[in-house]
Amino acid sequence: MSIPILETCRKRKRRPKLFGLHSFAEPGCPINPTGPFRDNIRIFLKQCAEPEDYCAKGMPLWCTLLVRDKSCVVPLYTIEEGVNHSLNPFCDHCRCTEGWGNHLVSKRKYHVVIPNDRDWNKPLEDNVLNIHSHLLHGLIHCNGFGHLLCINGIEGGSKYLYGREIMDLWDRICEILKARKISVEDASKKHGMDLRLLHGVAYGHTWFGRWGYKFCRGSYGVSEENYDRAIEILSSQKLDKIIQDFSDREQSRQIKCMVQHYRDLSESQLVTIRDLFKFMLTIKSRSALQKKLVAATASPSASVQKNSIRISFHKKDNSKEKYLRCKRFTSVIAHMDSRWPAKRLEFAAEVIVDALKQHKSEVGHGGMTRQDLRDAARMHIGDTGLLDYVLKSMNNVIVGCHIVRRGINSARVLEYTIDDVDNPVKDLKLLEATEEIHQKPLPELLPAPAPVPGTDVYNDVVYLYNNTLLNYPESELLELATQAVLDSKHFVKDRPFRDEDDQLLRFFCQVMPGLFDAENMATETSPAGELVMVPLHATVFDLKQAAEKALRDTYCIMDKFVVTEVDNLGEMEDRDVLFGALESGAEILVRGSGIDLDSNLKHEGGADNWIVRCECGARDDDGERMIACDICEVWQHTRCCGIEDSEAVPPLFVCPGCCTSFGPPMTNSPLEFQCSDDLLLDSATMYGMDYEYDNCIGLLQ
Repeated sequence: MSIPILETCRKRKRRPKLFGLHSFAEPGCPINPTGPFRDNIRIFLKQCAEPEDYCAKGMPLWCTLLVRDKSCVVPLYTIEEGVNHSLNPFCDHCRCTEGWGNHLVSKRKYHVVIPNDRDWNKPLEDNVLNIHSHLLHGLIHCNGFGHLLCINGIEGGSKYLYGREIMDLWDRICEILKARKISVEDASKKHGMDLRLLHGVAYGHTWFGRWGYKFCRGSYGVSEENYDRAIEILSSQKLDKIIQDFSDREQSRQIKCMVQHYRDLSESQLVTIRDLFKFMLTIKSRSALQKKLVAATASPSASVQKNSIRISFHKKDNSKEKYLRCKRFTSVIAHMDSRWPAKRLEFAAEVIVDALKQHKSEVGHGGMTRQDLRDAARMHIGDTGLLDYVLKSMNNVIVGCHIVRRGINSARVLEYTIDDVDNPVKDLKLLEATEEIHQKPLPELLPAPAPVPGTDVYNDVVYLYNNTLLNYPESELLELATQAVLDSKHFVKDRPFRDEDDQLLRFFCQVMPGLFDAENMATETSPAGELVMVPLHATVFDLKQAAEKALRDTYCIMDKFVVTEVDNLGEMEDRDVLFGALESGAEILVRGSGIDLDSNLKHEGGADNWIVRCECGARDDDGERMIACDICEVWQHTRCCGIEDSEAVPPLFVCPGCCTSFGPPMTNSPLEFQCSDDLLLDSATMYGMDYEYDNCIGLLQ
């Protein structure tokens, strides 16, 4: 492989710095900063990266070159996104991480990106932050809280880097920069298996658990206690019991042969399903290593690519998947019982599309809120009832050569966006064929032949995964345990504070909650406060200045904050020395003035003016698909309301609580949610809160 990226670097005035991929960001290699993240990242950019001579959509960026071997140089980009000038100042990832949505909006976000191999020798595009095929994309706010957004190894598109290599690098970077907490939404799959379930059963933690990521929050009301209990239930299944439970099923002989085959191979006794999966995954790793050695011996120059962990948070951008959930508007209205004729509905849809197109051409980005779009369409159509009816049905629909989508933006407001169909002739034919396929009954498929035990270890793992974890016969307990694990996607790595052995005092500075407007702001803005450092001989006045500088540098609404008092120091004066009065590492509370409570940039989660109250127990956005009642406007999970993920959201939705308010409840609701409290935990432990709707009539008065 040629290294044209180095040829480009030679044209610069300064010779680029090269670092080893596997040693970069080790302690002292090349830096060892001891301050907070907001200071460490600046040192990193100054000493470990070179500024690029261009910007990505106005954002400055730096490049660090990492040498993997003599023929592979990997570009690592760091992009600084200023929130005040950002199109997306809030953070959806914080909103879906428990408690982080109440954090104050940080002034800067730092994106750490390794592009896909094919883009290594190209400048970064303006939409670099929206590309999901990067080998690595991490985001860290200047307060040290961050998110691992995507990681793709060999199976995710890389020709040279394995997922574990990339993850090791990311972990070292977070450690050396003193990132405080990093979240990840684990949607990783391999061979169709969810790794959080497979690795949870085999190792007791997810694939990310190797690097210290632990349970943060579950979707659909799953608690950490539910998650731990579910893992215990699944992993402790006895192999002999499994063989017995499958004895009267067609998989009986196959499962029995597999268990016996790997028991014969193992030097230790395999008793539980955890023992079996863990041993099989170990065998798979050894097998891959042996294949690599054999291939290297047979052809030293050949490039060997073993199967690696695939961590992919994106869907492949091919036509079939892109249009899988889309329907032509004409097909949608054909099944609607409307008082308006089809031509009238189509005309209204075209007017709405024209309004979206005009907005996109003028603004160049973003979408239109429902109210703005309705007002624009009313310039041509006076029938507001018609417009409301059409707007309700426009989500993932194709009108002409355009796709209209509907979603919730970062401010929790319903928004419509428009995209062009890439290849109108080809893609619309594909869509038509897809619709025809969905309308035809599927032919009965013959069962796939069972794998021969030992021929392919991963085939055996897949077979056991599908049968013993996903489709265990007649066991509601195991079914609920599996669902609880699959519903647990949010994990966080917490880096504990370690005081350095130097001549500095360190304190965690937090603003007194009483300084915030209780009606407009949450009081839990940052659990641990901001790290400030002062010399051993520093005075109270020095501490006030350091705290003021740190808060101003970090948060948007603190830009003019003035510290007037440190709550923990009693009667000490400004000139008094701190040493001996406060222990290094202590938390301090400060009072002051100048907080901009009128700013729009308050909380990372955006304006908190919406309500989640779902029968599963969820009381906050957990990132799952939701629907709002058209009467009380309370948000609930579509799954808990009996709406499958493959189904479109109904044009009009009224929650069971509002239905009860208008009429007598049904004896047995078809949307009754099956809770796993009694199955996973003791009766005293709640899996989801008992769900009772308030009288929604009062909300309308």
